[in-house]
Amino acid sequence: MASASAGAAGSTVTMRRGSRTRDKSLLPVVGPARRRPGRKVYACVTSAHSTRDMASGTEAGVTEPPGGWLEFAVDRPLTVALAAVGVLLLGSLAWGLLVSGAVTFSRLGSLVWDGVMRGLVIGLAGVGLSMTYSILNFANFSHGDYITSGAFAGWATTYVVAGLGRADIGSLLLVGAGGSVFGGALGIGVTTTPVAVVAGIAVAGVTTVLLALAIDRVVYKPIRDESGITLLITSIGVAFALRYLIQFVFGSSVRGTTAAGSVPQLSLYFVDGAVRIDAHDATLFLVAGGLMLGVHLLLQTTKLGKAMRAMSDNEDLARVTGIPTERVVRATWIIGGGLTGVAGYVFILWKGTLGFNDGWLLLLLIFAAVILGGIGSIYGAIAGGLVIGIAASVSVIWIPSAFSRAAAFVVMIVILLVRPQGLFSGRSTA
Repeated sequence: MASASAGAAGSTVTMRRGSRTRDKSLLPVVGPARRRPGRKVYACVTSAHSTRDMASGTEAGVTEPPGGWLEFAVDRPLTVALAAVGVLLLGSLAWGLLVSGAVTFSRLGSLVWDGVMRGLVIGLAGVGLSMTYSILNFANFSHGDYITSGAFAGWATTYVVAGLGRADIGSLLLVGAGGSVFGGALGIGVTTTPVAVVAGIAVAGVTTVLLALAIDRVVYKPIRDESGITLLITSIGVAFALRYLIQFVFGSSVRGTTAAGSVPQLSLYFVDGAVRIDAHDATLFLVAGGLMLGVHLLLQTTKLGKAMRAMSDNEDLARVTGIPTERVVRATWIIGGGLTGVAGYVFILWKGTLGFNDGWLLLLLIFAAVILGGIGSIYGAIAGGLVIGIAASVSVIWIPSAFSRAAAFVVMIVILLVRPQGLFSGRSTA
């Protein structure tokens, strides 16, 4: 003989059969609920009694739903496979460091430092791109060619200051186009020609700011109210126009820009060797770090920074509350353009060569860093840049250097599979 009792809606339903009591707060669903082959779907009726029994695990005859790592592996097999590959790579690195000696600690340290330098450039340029997206709401594909434009303007200035009276002024202004003059012959370096380098950094930033403002006024402002895809396609056209204009004026040859042999170096002992840091590394570190800190202080402590964050969150509300949105847009181009131009200059100072497509080659890594860090996040762009830079540099331990860029994108994909929203989730300028 069986009896059933039911309380008000939402209470536990129990059935008595002799002395056994069965809680029906977890029973298989037999309706239109979605099922997976071989798995039960459970419906929960909330009550204090059933919650207590579920927490204590003392209820007899109830099968708990599967979970944990097994369910994760079933739901996301690709993520698990990539994680297994990562574990194998780390294992091979540990074997090479500790057992076979195929990889030395000093080489690993040098690669990590190289990745940090590359990541600082990517992160600094990524801050400008992230601000553009966050406030103007479009992906600016001409950003890479802003980098190149700033680099050529800055290095033309450096050549003129360092080589005035020693070479033809036309050759200096064209940054030694056609091999007419070389940076090494002029002895260019941060310690040998500091005034020329500082002047080049300043001109690179100012030129890119003026270029960004001019292009916004002529090209982007008339179509700013159009869809994001319209702005994106337009920015691609601007990128091609700038790139081939630079090629037409300065030539397509890659030229050396610094006197590499005269750059002072500091050797730091690291386990089984030395990690070398030169003056150009230190310059890049100080300039990029200082500008990143300046952007942080601007966003967090100034009225302009608060207005930029408000406009990033809700442009219509910012306009209603009296924030001068056009002034914020102009400030965005000024700050983003300045950071981008300086990033281009110090990138060339660090690597020692200059070509008309340097910014374009860097652009995809910058986009990867911005996406990885969380689209629209300034701090995410910085963190993403460091991750991408270190991944690209350290990957040469396992693969040829020609594929290092691909390795950086693989790392980005793996991280996004685990954390789709990015390292610093949220669409925010801060």
